[in-house]
Amino acid sequence: MSKNHQHHQCTDADSTDTCTCCGGDLFEEKQAMWKHKPMAIIITSAVIFAMGIILEKFLDQGFVAEVAFLAVVVVAGFEIIKGAFKGLSKLRFNMNLLITVAAVGAFLIGHGEEGAAVMFLFYVAEFLEDYASERARSSIASLLKLAPETAHVIRNGQELEIHTHAVKLDEKVVIRPGDKVPLDGLVVKGSSAVDQSPITGESIPITKKEDDEVFAGTINTEGYLEIRVTRRSDETIISRIIELVRESKNKKSKTEAFIDRFATYYTPTVILAAILVALIPPFFMNMSFDEWFYRALVLLVVSCPCALAISTPVSMVSGITSATKNGVLIKGGEYVEEMKNVKAMVFDKTGTLTEGRLEVAKIINFNDTSREDILRLTASLESYSKHPLAKAILQNATDEGLKLEEVHNFKSFTGTGLTGEINGKLFYVGNETLFKDSGLLDEMESRDNDILEKIREYEKEGKTTVLLGTEQKIMGLMVLMDRIRDDALETVKFLKNNCIKTVMLTGDNEGTARRVASQLGLDEYYHSLLPEDKVEKIDELVKHHGHVAMVGDGVNDAPALARANIGIAMGAAGSDVAIESADVALMHDDLSKLEYLLKLSRKTMGVVQQNVALSILVKSSFAIMAVLGFVTLWMAVGIGDMGLSLAVILNAIRIGNQRIQ
Repeated sequence: MSKNHQHHQCTDADSTDTCTCCGGDLFEEKQAMWKHKPMAIIITSAVIFAMGIILEKFLDQGFVAEVAFLAVVVVAGFEIIKGAFKGLSKLRFNMNLLITVAAVGAFLIGHGEEGAAVMFLFYVAEFLEDYASERARSSIASLLKLAPETAHVIRNGQELEIHTHAVKLDEKVVIRPGDKVPLDGLVVKGSSAVDQSPITGESIPITKKEDDEVFAGTINTEGYLEIRVTRRSDETIISRIIELVRESKNKKSKTEAFIDRFATYYTPTVILAAILVALIPPFFMNMSFDEWFYRALVLLVVSCPCALAISTPVSMVSGITSATKNGVLIKGGEYVEEMKNVKAMVFDKTGTLTEGRLEVAKIINFNDTSREDILRLTASLESYSKHPLAKAILQNATDEGLKLEEVHNFKSFTGTGLTGEINGKLFYVGNETLFKDSGLLDEMESRDNDILEKIREYEKEGKTTVLLGTEQKIMGLMVLMDRIRDDALETVKFLKNNCIKTVMLTGDNEGTARRVASQLGLDEYYHSLLPEDKVEKIDELVKHHGHVAMVGDGVNDAPALARANIGIAMGAAGSDVAIESADVALMHDDLSKLEYLLKLSRKTMGVVQQNVALSILVKSSFAIMAVLGFVTLWMAVGIGDMGLSLAVILNAIRIGNQRIQ
């Protein structure tokens, strides 16, 4: 159905001619339904219909009233009738044909007012379905409006305002306080808090400084920024999200696929049933032809599968677009449905359950050395290193506001550590091997065995240790570890409380894997795995549990993500590969979104079940009453079609309007 209400008209490219009263593309760009001729048609038809009723019932002008009712059919039913003949020319029996036959039949047996009512109410029902698709597209429209159309670019020393399509890669763009970021890029000047909620769903603005990535559609809340453009306007994260959400309609859930197949055979069956109702009683039981022909017309109308056909897709689209606004990108209805069936949730460790970066967990001092001296001296030496350990130690020193010392004669030893002179004194920073090579290890063992015992204990827990010392003594021991995400424990608890087994797959050693699994209370963990080993484990879990979801970074774990029933990528806002490879993408590193995703799946499928059950119950009840003569034509359309469609639509819309509990 197009927004200009050319009802049921398939395009020439639509070779299958599948559009019926329930057809149409929920993601097709259409005009706002309140602004053009649909409302004019409804108002005009309503006025003419009211005049016809007055002429017939109160002024005894039957012929003029019939003309008025015919006018209603022409005004409200023009596109419906045209769609009926188009479908018939291709031997497709769509609902346009059923409504047209019912209206014509009503006029033939002297019920012109009901023929007009059928056309008018069916047009209103179509209008309501357009409203549903308009709501479904509203989130996509809001995404399209997120990124501004123009950008302030610095060219030849001047600031120019140009369309975002004209901005080239690596050009500098100015973003002032309150402005939206026009394109993806890296900050090259300034710092500011940026509201990323349109992309990632984060409620708190994130501080952005030099070399940090910013995304089109996010909002610069306070400071001045200059960014270097890294993606063209049609390659930004927000444009990829919009495209993928549009494509999600092609991946239908099992329920949607079943309803589609059901609707294919439903309409011809209804037509056959109506023919039997119209012919058997008059010709084989000597009953009134007009009465049973009328009942057959009612059966045709009341059996319209609109509400049943839209019950699932409108709910799925509502759920998917609601998730997008919350920073969760779902690639199709099949994944919404599958999520509620998950029996095992598999996690990668690094970057998923943990933050993927080391931090200083503990500093142990020896030989009367202060904790502050250990950190200051170690950080001073590490400031000359590019090792990941150095970054963690320097960050800790910065956080504590320590001033670093000047280092002379710095030397780095690959795989062991480094040395350097501070205030004329030689210091060593590194692992056991460095101290063993320097001859300090033997002295350390004879003087204090507790140091080695502590190192062994921490290594068993999967932690990393760094020693600080001189040629005369061991001064301190720093313990570093990959920090577990703040929301990981609560997420694991929620999953276990919902009878979902939690499993970790990691390439790390047993000690590290055991520590993380123990702290989080995971049901199972497997360590020292290569990518192909992870795929094998996923296969085993799928065989055992049937429905398995895998959560990873979308890059290193791509094979395992692909093998699981649902692949969920973490932190996809910064990774094109993650967005492409996963079935579901969490745009921010937020594990609590898994709880949201599971609840959304359950709520969406609950609404689908309610809509399908309500549609079947109402339609079957009205069909029986139609054959028994208890339902009129206008009741069939007004209640059994329009009213039911409205109920289904409103029920689906609440998925996006209500908070997922």
